[in-house]
Amino acid sequence: MRIAIPVEKQDLNSNVNKSFGRAPYILFFNTDTKENYFLDNRAVASHGGAGDRVAQVIADHGVRALLVLRCGKNAGEALRKAEVLVYKAIPGTAKDNVKAFVEEQLALLDEFHDGLHGKED
Repeated sequence: MRIAIPVEKQDLNSNVNKSFGRAPYILFFNTDTKENYFLDNRAVASHGGAGDRVAQVIADHGVRALLVLRCGKNAGEALRKAEVLVYKAIPGTAKDNVKAFVEEQLALLDEFHDGLHGKED
């Protein structure tokens, strides 16, 4: 299964970024083959709708599960329509979160915020 995680650096030992839409990179990880790659998040510079743009990129890459610390309602709706399940990531590294996901220790994200719309926290 292909999963995605917003990260701070192009490294499996990078921390999960607290922002979904404005994370510098998106990690794509295949849990079957263990292959991974990173994508520069071009939506970082967007004035609005960054989460929606990244949701579309994730869907276009065949992702079935997204691991995030938080996610906005609009992006959450776009992911739902694309049939991407959204899981609540644990604080820590992408590697920690991949392990927790594979071991079925992550819960589905049940709270989506109204969106930051260019504001930090």
